[in-house]
Amino acid sequence: MNRLKNIAFIVFIMTTASCNKFLDVEPKASISGDNIIVDETSANAALNGVYSALRTYYSVDFQSIAYLSGDNVQWTGSQSQVQEFINHQVNAENATITSTWKEIYVAVNRANQVIKNVNELAENVISDDVRRRIAGEAYFIRALAYFDLARTWGGVPLITEPTASPTDNAGVMRSSLADTYNLVLADLNQAEELLQETTNRFQATKKTVWALKARYFLYRGDWQQAVDYASRLIIDQTNYSLLSPYYAFFADGVTGTRESVFEIFYNANELNPHRGQWQPQQNGGTRQWAPNTTFVNLVNDPTTGGSRSALVAKDNQNRWYGNLYYRSPATDPTYVIRIAELYLIRAEAYAQLGKLEEAMADLNAVRNRAGLTPTTTSTRDNVLLAIENERRLEFGLEAHRWFDLVRTGRAQTVLNISDANRLLMPLPAEQILVDKALEQNPGY
Repeated sequence: MNRLKNIAFIVFIMTTASCNKFLDVEPKASISGDNIIVDETSANAALNGVYSALRTYYSVDFQSIAYLSGDNVQWTGSQSQVQEFINHQVNAENATITSTWKEIYVAVNRANQVIKNVNELAENVISDDVRRRIAGEAYFIRALAYFDLARTWGGVPLITEPTASPTDNAGVMRSSLADTYNLVLADLNQAEELLQETTNRFQATKKTVWALKARYFLYRGDWQQAVDYASRLIIDQTNYSLLSPYYAFFADGVTGTRESVFEIFYNANELNPHRGQWQPQQNGGTRQWAPNTTFVNLVNDPTTGGSRSALVAKDNQNRWYGNLYYRSPATDPTYVIRIAELYLIRAEAYAQLGKLEEAMADLNAVRNRAGLTPTTTSTRDNVLLAIENERRLEFGLEAHRWFDLVRTGRAQTVLNISDANRLLMPLPAEQILVDKALEQNPGY
């Protein structure tokens, strides 16, 4: 990524341009100079710039890779490059691949700026509590960004210092997948140490770190740690619970419910483009993303979908559309981590540990909330398959299915992918051209 002059230039421009509202301060995303972060107010403003970059890459591009590469969503538009994901024939010149890579590294760069500069502020201009909170949140976002890079591309260039000019970090080679994941864990450990054990569904806290750690350890096959970290939130029933019916966490304009662990906030000044992609023309959208026939049948089947049938609706042309993102104006949050995921993470980890009774209890808690009867399967493989099927519907219009199938080694079988190289996305062609130190993924 880095230091392809191209990306650095875009990072530099984007970190000196935008203005958004997220916290109680006017967030200056412009943080590229040595003296921009000078006190608590400017440090909070810079942190807002990090959240703004996160909102950008989670708004359409990154999630479209996950949606369209799985088997729940179809593309109804005309651009052939989008269809590449559904066909699993993505080209390195694909515009979505390029924009996603750039957007995630913008978030990384802004986090780097905050981490470096906030720790250099004198004690008389920022309190230690504020310094720790701001740095901790930046570490969390950087961890999430590198986690998303790793599961999309594999090992990537690891940049932990701010980009100050377009030539910074030229020639940085890709790190291994293991080293990339090691940085994710190191950043999560830093964030865990710095942040308070409070509940905030829109900003990172120690609890948010625990949730992402549970997901991280699931991906890395550390089953006991996945159980331990998921349990920390599941037992906190005062603050987190499965809401019933299923649609209670998103219907009627609600945000920040007890179902939510971390959701990305949008408002009337910074809209979430998701809404327009899902909603039909009669509601002012384009319906370019639409649930496919298989998903519609599963979610509308009372024995598999239950109350999750609320995820889909029909338009005035009798076509099904996704209805998770529906608000007008498009202020829908993006759901990054819900408590349901923690239940299913723990269920899967329990099953891998051979604790099938505990696994079934967590799986059936999610099924019960959806109005479904308990699953009675008893073998380890059948329990794991039942969890896989439950995740497909529980997170049907969220960015999980593709990554779930890849991490479990099931993508080639379920999606009929003959070339294992296609389980990772290609690095953007323009980045390879600009920085010769970058090596393309095999098969591209």
